[in-house]
Amino acid sequence: MSTPNAVLRAGSDVTVTLVKESRSGIGYPAVAVRDDGNHAVVRAPWAAPSDRDFGFVRFERGDVFTEHYWRDRWFAVKEVRTADGVLKGWYCDITRPAEITPGAVVSTDLDLDLWVSADGATVLRLDEDEFEESGLAGRDPGAAAKACAALDELEQLARGGGLTGLLG
Repeated sequence: MSTPNAVLRAGSDVTVTLVKESRSGIGYPAVAVRDDGNHAVVRAPWAAPSDRDFGFVRFERGDVFTEHYWRDRWFAVKEVRTADGVLKGWYCDITRPAEITPGAVVSTDLDLDLWVSADGATVLRLDEDEFEESGLAGRDPGAAAKACAALDELEQLARGGGLTGLLG
């Protein structure tokens, strides 16, 4: 759980751990940008050892992710830019609320995702089949309902042009 009153200090090193409910996660270094006690923002380079082409976007070495985590929301939003600052778009993970402690962010991924292109013209719901196969709806119906509501909320924000306002 988040440590009460634990706020990331801007400029401090942070380890971000992305966890799938059914298996262990991956961790990577980031730097805290800001944290108001509910909404924490960190910045990190593309952490995978190689480039990854999703068909609708390609994440490449040198890309920079500005990652937004909330202690009370069921999603995380990652703004993706090239090494020279060109916006590619936003990759949104449906997650449990982030667990934030001094120097660490833990985000538990619930298998639903949303991609929003830089111009906002493309909004894609992703991995709904993985979410169904995860069995979360049977194991934890309350969490599954919150996950689905979070995906709907993000999609509505993206289609209405409100995603950037959410990020501050």
